[in-house]
Amino acid sequence: MEKTNFISENQDIEDDIHIACDHSYEADRIAANPFLTRGLCAVPNPNTDNKELYQHRCCNLGTCQWCPDTHSAQAESCPFVEVRFKNGHKEFFVLPSSKETFEIGDIVVVEANTGNDIGIVSMTGDQVLLHMQNKKAQNINKRLYRKAKAADIEKWINVVNKEEETMMRSRYAAWDLKLNMKVNNVEYQGDGSKAIFYYSADERIDFRELIKILAEKFKIRIEMRQIGVRQEAARLGGIGSCGRELCCSTWLTNFRSVTTSTAKTQQMTLNLQKLAGQCGKLKCCLNYEYEAYVEELKNFPSTNIQLYTQKGDAHCVKIDIFKRLMWYSYKHDQSHILYAIPTDKVKEIIALNKKNQKITALEDYAEVNRNKEEEVNFNLDDLKKIND
Repeated sequence: MEKTNFISENQDIEDDIHIACDHSYEADRIAANPFLTRGLCAVPNPNTDNKELYQHRCCNLGTCQWCPDTHSAQAESCPFVEVRFKNGHKEFFVLPSSKETFEIGDIVVVEANTGNDIGIVSMTGDQVLLHMQNKKAQNINKRLYRKAKAADIEKWINVVNKEEETMMRSRYAAWDLKLNMKVNNVEYQGDGSKAIFYYSADERIDFRELIKILAEKFKIRIEMRQIGVRQEAARLGGIGSCGRELCCSTWLTNFRSVTTSTAKTQQMTLNLQKLAGQCGKLKCCLNYEYEAYVEELKNFPSTNIQLYTQKGDAHCVKIDIFKRLMWYSYKHDQSHILYAIPTDKVKEIIALNKKNQKITALEDYAEVNRNKEEEVNFNLDDLKKIND
């Protein structure tokens, strides 16, 4: 009884929390559907066929059957299907020996490590074989039992509706235990006998006491899985600053390290608000064009080389790779004017300087002149936090 009271110490906070923000009817409708993370546009009906509800939503590497009427002999004999669960959780299963046919969108009962689970068929036929080959999936032993019955779907709906409340109560339990962790997602098994708790933490967490409390409270088997902040963003999804869905939640399958040197190479200002993604780390897209910048910079003179003129010494402030310009300013010039000089003329000036010859002024070679922009102040500690 003491443990039960211990977990409920902070539960009253939930009733007091209220976030006032603008919202729409569409946003309310989406938030009211807990099955959206499983790809269903509405809560399934136990007494009807629910195939039309499946729309490949909130899924990493979602697939579409572009030619549903095209069937090869290999596809008809394919003994495997792909079944989707919550978010990007998908697995391959062996079809039963019966002649029952399965289509994309069918809600099915499948084998789990303990008990059984409920998922949605997301891929059949030739695509499954290609997908298994790409993922190097071998020794597929888990079986697909049958299509879900009305009683199975009703039980599935009940456990899915409990996921949000379970997540919040587990957070309160972690707060009471003063654990430096965040439970960010909960996935119930279809039969309601087990739940997977996904959490993120900056350090190693001893959650043995937490598991005891949660198991006693919810009467289920508990599995804790630690994920990083990038994996958390991938599971929860969202819209990036580019206006598209997050790469990590749609197609990105592995996370490459991103550092501030990547941004510096691309001549970006170290502005944390622009460089950090929703996960709080540097955006993965900084890596997409990095190699192209590195290759192009080989054609530019070093930015450490100073230019010597009769008006004074000048140093490079920044470069424009696309326009092939290098911006210089005089060291002791109080006006802070920048001069944009083409790279070929910069090389010409450097060659003259090596012969101990000084040019008259940068103005004679510059294409554009403008005032120096104010530099954005940044904190080194903040940069270390968003650095991988």
